[in-house]
Order: sequence, then structure tokens, then C-alpha cells
Amino acid sequence: MNKTIRYTLLTGCAIGILAISHKLAAADDAMSSMSCCSGMAMATPAAETNTNAVADLLATCPVSGEKLDGAMGQPLTFVYQDQQVKLCCKSCKKDFDKDPAKYIGKIRAADKK
Repeated sequence: MNKTIRYTLLTGCAIGILAISHKLAAADDAMSSMSCCSGMAMATPAAETNTNAVADLLATCPVSGEKLDGAMGQPLTFVYQDQQVKLCCKSCKKDFDKDPAKYIGKIRAADKK
């Protein structure tokens, strides 16, 4: 009898863990359907580490041209060589990393206007 109760409890716990993991997987799928650019999931805001950086005044992502008005979620914000950079998604961060000078030039040109 004692073994039966233990096995029943273990089975119940296993079913509970499977149910929770299924709900988490469904939540991940729902987040990935909300995307921008090349199908990447929306970016979460990065913590700002340099408060002395020059502000990025662009209203659009310098990589994709998408608006940064919050309609697609918070922009991915980081500092590159004392310049704040705001991008719409992680996919654009990968493109930015390939040629940062190109995009920093766009940001700084917009800031001068």
C-alpha cells in the first residue's frame, strides 16, 4: 500500500511538471509570433550601463527603418562607443554588429539636425 501511494504521488508530480512545461512552451510560441524585421522575436530592453552616452534621437531603427514608437515593444537599447543606440529587434543587433560605423553615422547625422 505504501509503494502504491508513493508511485501515485510521483505520477501526479510528473504530470504537473509536464503540464507546466507545456504552458511555458505555448507562451514562447505566442511571443515568437509577434515579430519584426526577419522574423526574430521582439527584443527586450537592455539595461543602460553608461549614463554619459550621447542620446540616440532617431525615431526609427537605423538598421531596418522600423518605427521605435513602442508599437512593436520596447526597443533594444545599448551603448556603443559612448553613443546610445536604439534598435527594433535582436536581428538588427546582428546586422549592427557587422558594420557599426555605418549605423553610428546615421544616428549621429540625425542627432546633428
